[in-house]
Formats: sequence, C-alpha cells, structure tokens
Amino acid sequence: MDARTEPVLYHKLQFWEPDMESEGGEEEEEDEEITLGLYPRRSQDAPGNTVGGLPGAWARLLAGLLLLAVSCFLAARQLHSRDSSAGSFRGAVTPPASRHSHRPGVYHHGAIISPSAVCSHLGQKLLVAGGNVVDAGVGTAVCLTVVHPHATGLGAMFWGLFYNSSSGNSTALTAGPAQSLAPGLGLPTALPALHLLHAHFGSLPWSHLLVDPAMLAQEGFIVDEPLASALAAQGTKGLCPLLCHVDGTPLSLGARATNPNLAAVLRQAALATNPDLAGDALLSLLTRDLELEGPSAQPMPTLEPALQLPIPQGVLFTTPSPSAGPELLALVEAALHSRAPGSDSCPPFPQTAITPVSSVLATVDSSGSMLLLTSSLNSSFGSRHLSPSTGVLLSNLEARSSPSAWACPLILRGSVDDTEADMLGLVASGTPKVAKTMTRALLSHLAERQTQTLRDPQHQTQQRPKESPSNCGQGTLLQVAAHTEHAHVSSVPSGCCPFQGF
Repeated sequence: MDARTEPVLYHKLQFWEPDMESEGGEEEEEDEEITLGLYPRRSQDAPGNTVGGLPGAWARLLAGLLLLAVSCFLAARQLHSRDSSAGSFRGAVTPPASRHSHRPGVYHHGAIISPSAVCSHLGQKLLVAGGNVVDAGVGTAVCLTVVHPHATGLGAMFWGLFYNSSSGNSTALTAGPAQSLAPGLGLPTALPALHLLHAHFGSLPWSHLLVDPAMLAQEGFIVDEPLASALAAQGTKGLCPLLCHVDGTPLSLGARATNPNLAAVLRQAALATNPDLAGDALLSLLTRDLELEGPSAQPMPTLEPALQLPIPQGVLFTTPSPSAGPELLALVEAALHSRAPGSDSCPPFPQTAITPVSSVLATVDSSGSMLLLTSSLNSSFGSRHLSPSTGVLLSNLEARSSPSAWACPLILRGSVDDTEADMLGLVASGTPKVAKTMTRALLSHLAERQTQTLRDPQHQTQQRPKESPSNCGQGTLLQVAAHTEHAHVSSVPSGCCPFQGF
C-alpha cells in the first residue's frame, strides 16, 4: 500500500465456507420450499390414466417442466446469496464493522524505506510476493544502482547488517578492504556482495530480484529530485550520453533516462549461480573497456558475525572494520559512561579528509527481522568514469582510501533473554556529522526507556513522505523498528525518504 495514501486500513474478513453456506441455504430453501404434488404413476395401459382430463404422458411432461422451473429458481436464489456473502472479498462498498487503522509508516507485516519511491515500491512488491526482508532489501539495493547513480551503483562498495529474529543471530555483510581495478578506479563489489547475502538468507529466486531493475534500466526511469540535484551541482562531465540531453546539458527533474547496457548486465547477472559468477561477467567487460589484461584483484565480500556491545538496555550490533562500526560503538560506549542525567552532549565522531556520498535503505518485518544496507561510490558519481559497454559508473574507492566512515549501521535488541524484545535499527548516510546524529538518536531512545517501555512508534508524530523528497540521500537517518507485532519505518528529517509496507 502506498504510504502517500490515506491511513492504512485493515479489515477483518468473515471467512466463507461453502459447506457452511450450503447448510444455511438448505435451511432457507426448506423454509420456502414449494412442494410438488405429483400423482402416483399408474399403468399406461389403464383406461383411467389421466390427470385433470389430460393423458398420462402430458401430465408427466407438465410435472417435469414445473420441476425444472422451480429448480432454476432455487439455484438462482442460492447463487445470489453466495454473491452477497462473498462481496466483501471483492471490494464491497461497505467495509465490515471490525477494522482498525495505523498512521503511515506502521504496518502489520513488513515495511521498507529508501531514498527512491520507485525502489521502495519494488521492495514492497517483493514482500507481497512472499519474499523476506533480505529479498526486499537486495532487490531495492539493485534498483537504487539503476536510479541513483550519483550515490550507488554496481561499481559501489556495500556493507550490510542483518538480524534474523528466528535464530537470534546478527550477521554483517562486509565488503572487505577497498581495492583498485585500475589507478583511480575502485574494484566493483556490489553484485558479489548482494548475491552472497541473498544466497544465505533470501527466499525468492535470485533472478526474481533483478527483473524489475533490469526493466527500469531498459525501458527508462524518471529522474527524481536527489539525482536531478546531484546533476545540477556536479555537472555532466564523464556522464554523457547516459545522463545528458543531446546538447550536453544534464537531465532535469522528471526527465526519462535509460541505461540498456546496464540492463544487459543485470539480465546476465540474474543467471549467475554463485557470487563469483555474478561479478566475473561484469569484470570481464570492464577490463575490456579499460584495455586491461585482467583484474589484479578479486572482490572479497564476506558474511561474518556482527560486532556486539552489551549495554544495560540490551545488545548493540554493527559491522566490523574497515567500516566505521567499531568507532561508532566506541562513541556510544563513551557517551553512555559519561552521560549525566539531562545532558545532551556526545563525543565528536572521528573526522576524515573525505566527505563521502552514500546511499542507505532499511527493511523490517513485524517479527523483528531487519536488514540495513549502505553503499557508496565515495564521491558523487564516483570516479565519473562510465564504462561504455556496461553502463556502470566506477567508484574512486581505492586501497589507500580512508576507512568507510559512511558505513555504520546499528541494531539494538532490547533484551538478550526476551525472544519477543523490541528491535530498533538505525542507518545513516552522509558525513560523520550524521553518525553523531545517529548516536544522539540512540542515546535519546535509551534515556526514554529508563522511565518507560519502548514508546510505540505508532503514536510518534510522523509526516507523510513527499512525492519528490528534496534532501533524501545525504544527511539522512533511517529508523526501523519492530514493536507489538508491527513494523515501523521513519526518517530524519521526518518524511524525507519514501516508504512502503503492507
């Protein structure tokens, strides 16, 4: 259901059982049954074999026609009764009396939030199709590589944090150290990383996740405000003809862009049966474009247990080095030890020489499973080197690049012993200043729980997401939570990123 529509309504449907209805129908028919007074048959040879003066054959024909007419009448009444009973399943005008509603961002089953409305909708489709939070998150991430090439792409580096409510385990998707494909060009790791994550935790077929992103790249996608703003600020050097008009000017808000070569790469990746094959085909095309004999390194994404920090209020999980996860945990731990009642201070986050550009998304279900994904090309549009045969923008993340300060997803499990504990997930994009904001948000959340149970996000003030968010992507904090069998999504600034759920 689109989060921009009216509040979500859940109707309690009355289940219809054919046997039950048949019994009721039979009782009604008995109440109005028309009794047919057919005379006993006599021998046709008997001279007095007439009814009302008619020969015996005509009497039997008339009785048969009368029986047929009555049967049709009863069948029509029964069909009409069934149509009325099943009306609520086909969208009856008057909803059942039993119903309740939620504010936008609160859902019964699952939800997803990302910087792109079309990609959030794609993630929702995967959830409705029976996928889990990993399916929805990976499909949305691939979609973002198509529609937001300024912040992410198949040339980007991905980090992720997945909490499995069934097992109670938290797993980190690690991109490994930044490596170079060529001087100034980072080694692409997106496809192997996302495929690895999905192979271990996804439920839908891998190819199913790539169908819609490939179609978007082939048939075209609408330039939204984050991409239009990046093009206006950065120009189109190295980006034509992909993101330019014929006169070389950048595509503006609402324009349609296509990337058929990227669509071909995604279709080929859909056929991959393991993480190595998912990236090998892309690497072979890239090395041909760059006239290289072969890549000097291979992508090294891994899945490993997440870092943990026990705190009085539960357990924190995050990604290991070289992401900024360890530094973030140190920041939180120092703040918890030094925080005085009523204090609003928190230690500064380590500064870096680079102001990274990144993309984030989050998915959650009502059982508490959640996936946080963050990716980056380092700079806006990365290296601005567009591979002509793949439609992929390569990053400028290299071996000597600074640690991934943009990667610090955080999950709080309310209690180690309580299998139904509330879950909270935070993931931020942008500079270390946003990580400081994320730390402050966590501290505020923990302080609130000291005096009361976790406040139901349903009762928090939430704004509807804008159709064209003006500042979503950089300096954004996404929050997802599972509380009282509901999934909750929100963003800071409020209403920044489009979300979907069902």
